[in-house]
Amino acid sequence: MPNDAIERAPARLDATGLNCPMPLLKAKKALNELAPGDQLEVIATDPGSVRDFRVFSEQSGHALLVSRQEADRYYYLLQKAS
Repeated sequence: MPNDAIERAPARLDATGLNCPMPLLKAKKALNELAPGDQLEVIATDPGSVRDFRVFSEQSGHALLVSRQEADRYYYLLQKAS
């Protein structure tokens, strides 16, 4: 099986308990360490992160594949731009 056919699990970032702008800043740092096309899963508790991650993906070119809320937690799945 060629290496590019192997799907890697997303990197994970737990930003629970952090307030704006820390979840986004930590996500940016984590994305910088990933290869193009890799994914980053982020868990946050800051309600402001919803807008932050949406605007960040629009401006940066990284794809926001998932943005959902469950109780007091926010879950995001970002894919690093190629």
